[in-house]
Amino acid sequence: MNLETITKAKSFGFSDKQIANLAGKSEQEIREFRRQNDLLPSYRLVDTCAAEFEAYTPYYYSSYDRGDDEIRASETRKVMILGGGPNRIGQGIEFDYCCVHASFALKETGIETIMVNSNPETVSTDYDTSDKLFFEPLTLEDVLNIYHREKCWGAIVQFGGQTPLNLAIGLQENGVNIIGTSPRSIEIAEDRKLFAAMLTKLDIPQPENGLAVNEEEALAASKKVGYPVLVRPSFVLGGRAMQIVYSDSELREYMRYAVEASPERPVLVDKFLEDATEVDVDCICDVGHFDNPEEGTIVIGGMLEHIEFAGVHSGDAAMVLPPHTLSKETIETIRSYTHAMARELRVIGLMNVQYAVKDGVVYVLEVNPRASRTVPFTSKTIGVPLAKMAARVMAGAKLIDLSFTEEIWPDYWAIKESVFPFNRFQGQDILLSPEMKSTGEVMGLDADLGTAYAKSQMAANAPLPLEGKVFISVNKSDKSQIADLAKQFSDLGFELICTEGTARVIQEAGMEVREVRKLAEGRPNSLDLLKNGEIQLVINTPSGQAPRADEVKIRTTAVYSRVPIMTTLSSAKAAASAIAALKKNGYQVKPIQEYH
Repeated sequence: MNLETITKAKSFGFSDKQIANLAGKSEQEIREFRRQNDLLPSYRLVDTCAAEFEAYTPYYYSSYDRGDDEIRASETRKVMILGGGPNRIGQGIEFDYCCVHASFALKETGIETIMVNSNPETVSTDYDTSDKLFFEPLTLEDVLNIYHREKCWGAIVQFGGQTPLNLAIGLQENGVNIIGTSPRSIEIAEDRKLFAAMLTKLDIPQPENGLAVNEEEALAASKKVGYPVLVRPSFVLGGRAMQIVYSDSELREYMRYAVEASPERPVLVDKFLEDATEVDVDCICDVGHFDNPEEGTIVIGGMLEHIEFAGVHSGDAAMVLPPHTLSKETIETIRSYTHAMARELRVIGLMNVQYAVKDGVVYVLEVNPRASRTVPFTSKTIGVPLAKMAARVMAGAKLIDLSFTEEIWPDYWAIKESVFPFNRFQGQDILLSPEMKSTGEVMGLDADLGTAYAKSQMAANAPLPLEGKVFISVNKSDKSQIADLAKQFSDLGFELICTEGTARVIQEAGMEVREVRKLAEGRPNSLDLLKNGEIQLVINTPSGQAPRADEVKIRTTAVYSRVPIMTTLSSAKAAASAIAALKKNGYQVKPIQEYH
């Protein structure tokens, strides 16, 4: 290898990985060659005062152009916090919240915080959040350069979502002290085979599943577990390219065009549990600080029951805290499984578990030994800053010393609802799926569950109407339940408008319905009524995997007309109970502090 050539390549911005690929070497070999030849980046301060005044804000960026290194040296114990990198769907602001809280908590204990993040729009990159900020990409090379240059004591990978978690093993192999849950435990949770072995050992059920690196293996796995199956690539953000598949032809299409599979990145094939209730659990643990895994404290911060049935990404689903339909036995089973897995993984800090409950059986879907996107919501609901506390635990504190050893079950309801950008993307169908689409979230708090849901809808979407007309059009499988739902809206004083099939079911149940034409049958139809402002609420469940064009038009027109739309029966039922609560009691507003 030629030092002059590599020096020039680094000054042009080539990464070690790119150079290794061009030179036929490994990334590690290029890294060692640079170190042996003292070819290291220097760090420059961003001049936030445009040279008019002395800049005190320590924003750094790296450069391979030979020049002064402007890093301000210090002998304080330092912890590096890895952020989530650029904001994109699936890697949201919730993780930035966790990084910020970690920085605040560690600074309070006298530890110098080094933030590594590359998004200037996040709070973690504000000048007064951390002691030093490095505007650098979240890659193994860049993180290692900063870690060794700053002589950090440890690094936190739990708070930036999936991006830093994927770096954990590589960082540890290069001498980085990963504080908190060990990279080995992270690997057990992330690796499908190791994870399945752990669940078998603990006698915890999970949906039948398989792995596939090509089309034939995917077909064999789906035959073993039976359709429908949930297919997804491994190591992705926000459920990207995750899909529910119902047939061999759909699976072939998915494997050929949707993903790139390899032995290093196999496709996961899981049995999809239709009509199951999904539950997210956030907990905090200090088990790894003790030699005996039976010692230590595990506290569940919150159990969040999804309003939509399983199949909607947890980042998109509306959730209720505490659970509103789960039995005491189911809640106790979830608690028991969570404690068992936290002890087996010897978790230090935060852990998120996703469960599915079907026919009284609790299945584990996945475990993330890191902060989840529900941590800010859970923390605000129970009045305990879980991310701050987790940072203290990762730095060596024990939960008993932090006086947090008991679960907090609020005596009020908190609803998390997601915010979607559908009105920005004309023609984009608004149906939710296993692939995350939301760009934010809101919170509704109240002593009454219906009112809390109504508040969340006011904040996230168009507010729910108290009167008017509701358009109902559901698929065949939902028709058996639609009469009861229609009666709820009829009793609330709404006029029912339906297309022929749905109208017949409701009429047979003894209710009055105004029948309208389907889009292909002429005018006036539901689209005309929406555009004329004659419909105040839409309930439209999809007819199948490939929604009909007229369904998509109805849903998108509802979004552009700012008419609330429910695409699942569960969310429609929640809307009915919310409207009933508003009509009966109205609603009041009070600060979140009063709930605590």
